[in-house]
Amino acid sequence: MTERLQKFLARVGLGSRRQIEDWIREGRITINGVPAQLGVSVNGAERIEIDGRRIQVRAFGQQRRVLAYYKPVGEVASRQDPEGRPTVFERLPPLRDGRWIVVGRLDLTTQGLLLLTNDGELANRLMHPSSQIEREYAVRVLGEVTPEMLKRLREGVLLEDGLAHFDEIRDVGGEGVNHWYHVILREGRNREVRRLWAAQGVSVSRLTRVRFGPITLRRGLPPGQWDELDERQIAELLEAVGLRPQASKAKEPNERARRSGGAAPGSRGASSLWKAQPGQPGRRPAAKTGPRRPPNPGRGSSGR
Repeated sequence: MTERLQKFLARVGLGSRRQIEDWIREGRITINGVPAQLGVSVNGAERIEIDGRRIQVRAFGQQRRVLAYYKPVGEVASRQDPEGRPTVFERLPPLRDGRWIVVGRLDLTTQGLLLLTNDGELANRLMHPSSQIEREYAVRVLGEVTPEMLKRLREGVLLEDGLAHFDEIRDVGGEGVNHWYHVILREGRNREVRRLWAAQGVSVSRLTRVRFGPITLRRGLPPGQWDELDERQIAELLEAVGLRPQASKAKEPNERARRSGGAAPGSRGASSLWKAQPGQPGRRPAAKTGPRRPPNPGRGSSGR
């Protein structure tokens, strides 16, 4: 079985298809010592090198994995930060093949659900505008919000990078000048939620992403920790972007026991799905005090 080089490398988590195609054009990838060409197919048995460094992958044997990580305020959603700030990757479990790919971004001051996967094709489709994947946020705004403002936010507001709007806005309560809303949009523009509210003269005092497509941030999951999606949840993500699930493949007992705190393989039943997994502290200990969960994020279903 063979597949296009860019699809193969994206599937094992080395980058997006577009990024890998650029690497091929730039001559950075070789196959058995020969510069790769666009359109070439591989089966994983070849000697594939990127920038002279051989990559180790398993030909079609990689288990697709997806994490639902609760990003706290103050962490950067990138692999490295020139300012030395903590990154989400410092807490993630290690991968023997490939690497974790962030699905979308959350800025430094935004917390909440961040999906990460070792499947580059899945990540690419989830982020591509054509997939129209819903993102749902719990927003606490400071200032008076009128019905006219909400109408404009639903119909469209002209921002510096074009027209933008919320597909849905739900009032979920609050006290005084601080009020909570749930908003849904299908785009991933930079700071779009904050900019839309700012265009109405109100500021966002807290912002939490609570859902990405069919995956919801689990109540009770602490910031800096993650859940690993099970086969059913991954299948829902795949269906949302038009991909087929992999054939069922049991995880290695030692690895699964390590992630579940020593539980025997197969011990999690339907009633215990979304069990919290400890975040990996990496080079720094997990913070004892950190961003608190919103007091009233309004975790109800969007009705969609």
